Parts: sequence; structure tokens; C-alpha cells
Amino acid sequence: MKRFFAISFLLIYLFSTTELHQLLKVPLLVQHFIEHREENKQVTLWQFLYVHYAMKDAKDADHEKDMKLPFKSHDNCIAAISNVYLPLSEKISIQQPLEYSEKKNFSREDDHLLTSFLSNIWQPPRAC
Repeated sequence: MKRFFAISFLLIYLFSTTELHQLLKVPLLVQHFIEHREENKQVTLWQFLYVHYAMKDAKDADHEKDMKLPFKSHDNCIAAISNVYLPLSEKISIQQPLEYSEKKNFSREDDHLLTSFLSNIWQPPRAC
């Protein structure tokens, strides 16, 4: 039962965050290939894939069907935005323009700790 839930959650995650959901459109690809095959019996699968994926998209009669094929459009894009806030040593007012006269290095205060203090944490507790 755990394995079922693990696989289910993995598939839900992959289908919602990647372009893996495009594989659900494979039956449309097969159906569209069959339609092209009915029009021209000489069309091979390789030629069909070359025309629809390697060549530039032409606005022909079946352009709407072509754009429904897998991996022709990207509709599940995820953008991750992260903000970085650096501590400012000076207050900046809106009235004054920013001047970059000198380069300031920002660092955390923890960077200045001596390593001997860090090793003390692993000492056994002492009685007072």
C-alpha cells in the first residue's frame, strides 16, 4: 500500500511540475498520423515526425490539430522566484540618488566565530 501511494505521489508530482503530462497526448499523435496516412499512403512515421517537429510550423489547414500534438506547446511552465535581502549598513532615502563610491562586503556575524567555540558544543555537560 505504501508503494502504491509513493508511486502515485511521484506521478502526480512529475505530471504537474514537468512536461511529462505531454505523454498523455500520444493518442492524438497516433490519430493525426493515421489521418495523414489516409491522405497519402507513402508517408512514413519518420517523415510525419520530421514534418511536424523538425520543420518550421506552417499555418496549413490542420494547424490547430498540429499544435495539439505532444511537445508542440509548453503550457506548464514553473518559475521559481527567490528574493535575497542583504542587510544595509546605512539607511537609504528615496530623495537622494544612490552613489556607489566603495564596494562593501556583506557577511554574517557567524563567520567571525572562532572554531574553538564550535568544538565546545560536543563536550559532555558539566555539573556546576
